[in-house]
Amino acid sequence: MNQLGKHIAALRKQRGLTQEALAEALGVSPQAVSKWETDNSCPDISLLPKLAAELGVTVDALLTGNAPVQLIPQEQRKNVDEMMFRVTVDSPQGDKVRVNLPMGLVKVGLEIAKFVPQAKDAEILNHIDIEQILLMVDSGMIGKLVEVEAADGTCVEVVVE
Repeated sequence: MNQLGKHIAALRKQRGLTQEALAEALGVSPQAVSKWETDNSCPDISLLPKLAAELGVTVDALLTGNAPVQLIPQEQRKNVDEMMFRVTVDSPQGDKVRVNLPMGLVKVGLEIAKFVPQAKDAEILNHIDIEQILLMVDSGMIGKLVEVEAADGTCVEVVVE
């Protein structure tokens, strides 16, 4: 079943755009946007890259509804220290790990880890490049930044919101 219209509507509303504003940015009529959102028609394929950019997602995320990463414009970004760093691990054996930390604490922990030998050798730091995640967040990326499924079925997600 086609869900593109719902994806467009949800993303447009998340960005605080009206149908008219989105239509103007894309050079189409507000009626065209309305028809897309009600699944009465689909945007022309040549519009997809610009539509995705206006909605702050990739074309893949637009088409699938899976918006793991969004690029937030500078003027709409939150203070990074007020955001949350979430790690979810689910193993096929039923183990579940949930970590929710303020980004400010993650940054402090990363600085401390540089000087504490036990932390530098910690297994998780060998598998997750937290410094790279911080750079991504500082550049305006939020959402699911890392998603890994190991061969044994273990799933790991890192989300910043």
